[in-house]
Formats: sequence, structure tokens, C-alpha cells
Amino acid sequence: MNFEKNIKENNIILPNAADPVGSYVASKISNKMLFISGQISIDENGNLIKGKVGKELSTDDGYNAAKRCALSIVAQVKKACNDDLSKIKSCVKLTGFVNSTEDFTDQPKVINGASDLIAIIFGDAGMHTRAAVSTNSLPLGVSVEVDAIFELK
Repeated sequence: MNFEKNIKENNIILPNAADPVGSYVASKISNKMLFISGQISIDENGNLIKGKVGKELSTDDGYNAAKRCALSIVAQVKKACNDDLSKIKSCVKLTGFVNSTEDFTDQPKVINGASDLIAIIFGDAGMHTRAAVSTNSLPLGVSVEVDAIFELK
């Protein structure tokens, strides 16, 4: 499967892979595993997508925020693979964190935004394990953060 072709055919525009703003690296390769640090929800104009899902944001808003996180994940993957997505064998796992109210229970529906985008780009190789976790706060007040683990060929 040609992952770049899937990106073009689905009119997907990847953001620039952002440099870390703390004491960590954006990606790390260990053996054949590629770890991508948590990517926060940032819109297409570079603005943070902030707020609590279940209060300021709807489940659909959260879904779109998670999708934006996944776009940043793919941008980081490309950067780590020297712009060659054909080096990816599969997406192993996504972990999604949702800044939500304490009574909100649709975290899986929110993180589907990231899962669906990864599946669109990577097809069967994008089918992954996952955790969707609620939290009372995320860095900079963002609504969603997602990290990822990929296997390299």
C-alpha cells in the first residue's frame, strides 16, 4: 500500500512536525519500534484547540481535535523516517487523552478521530491497539493529546 498516495487521494494536508518544547524528543527509534511523543490538538492555523469535552466542546469537536493530533503524529512519523513512509510496517498502538468533564464517558468516540485518520492513511497497517483515557487537564489547556507507537520494516 502506498501511504503517500492515500494522503494525496484523501486531500490530507499534514502540518509541519513541531519541535518539542520540553525536555524530551518528538520521536525515538528503538530496534524496529518508532515511538511518537504525545501530539496535542492544534488546528490548521496553528492555534491550540482548547477546552473540556463535555463542557466547551462537543464529542464531534473532540473527534476533530483527535484527528488533528493524528495529523501531527503522521507528520512526526514522516520526519523520523526521513520523509519515507514506506519504512512503516504498522501502527501498533495509540494512546489518547481527553480533557473532559468528570461525567463525560465518550472518550472512545473522541479518540476515534485519531484512529480513523491513521486507518485512512495506513489501511490495514494502520489497525492498532488503543487506550482512550479521560483526564481533568492537559498541557496548555488543550482538549486532546495522542501518542503513538509504530513498527518499522
